[in-house]
Amino acid sequence: MILIGENLNIMSKTLGPAMKERDAKPIQEIAIAQTKQGMDYIDVNIGPARKEGDKFMEWMVKTVQEVTDKPLSLDTTNPLAMEAGLKVHKGRALINSISLARMEEELPLVTKYDCDFIGLLWGREGLPRDANERGAIAAELLYTANAKDIKNEQIWFDPIVTPAVNIESNHVKPCLEFMGMLPDLAPGSGSAVGLSNVSNGAPNNLRAYLNRTYLMMLMKYNIHSAIVDAFDQELIDIARGRKPALVKLVHRVMDGEVVEVSKLNTEEAKYAKTVKVLLGISLYSHSWLD
Repeated sequence: MILIGENLNIMSKTLGPAMKERDAKPIQEIAIAQTKQGMDYIDVNIGPARKEGDKFMEWMVKTVQEVTDKPLSLDTTNPLAMEAGLKVHKGRALINSISLARMEEELPLVTKYDCDFIGLLWGREGLPRDANERGAIAAELLYTANAKDIKNEQIWFDPIVTPAVNIESNHVKPCLEFMGMLPDLAPGSGSAVGLSNVSNGAPNNLRAYLNRTYLMMLMKYNIHSAIVDAFDQELIDIARGRKPALVKLVHRVMDGEVVEVSKLNTEEAKYAKTVKVLLGISLYSHSWLD
């Protein structure tokens, strides 16, 4: 699995000001730390960057690549900033991301700079309601990309994860269902997910369980890549195949097997309970692990 470190983000209370002030030291320190943690890519998220976004992204790419040889995931909704980053990037970059609304403008960048991109399954009318709508969006994005000589293997489809705490719009199951459709829909393509989205709104002490559990659930469908907290060592161990028994437990619960929580150890019980919350079998509350 390809892991993309999420920690270099303009929204960060500590790194955001450094990015805006062009203070290279803390930015390079976090880039080095993510590299040491074994990230395969480092996400450089500068947000919309409406004012001089091109200069901002160029500076960020050069600053980060001074201290790491890891490829970067360039994360901005500003096409000019995106191209500015691609121009100076060393090696093969990843565009994070391209949706239907931006594909005519940004897909040519994929061809021009020979890079991969995350295909965000955001429809023209907003968030897709189910797996079938995600499939329709993916098919249109795939068709348009192929017409521009972009190969399936260059596309990493993101089904869009929403917070589990929002019970009325929980898209955990539709995302999993789409993942099951993807190999037939777009053979050879990859997949990607912003993993931390699933735990947005949950208390900090519970977020890791949602993130890790959902990653294990996605592993059942051979998730290709995930944007993750580079400093969650347990999550990294899961992604790297060091927790096979735990992954197997999660998949057993997903398959509907009756697992007696009382016979599990404390950590196993927490993950088993979290699967049920994510699948909507148990109602979400901040005390679901109790």
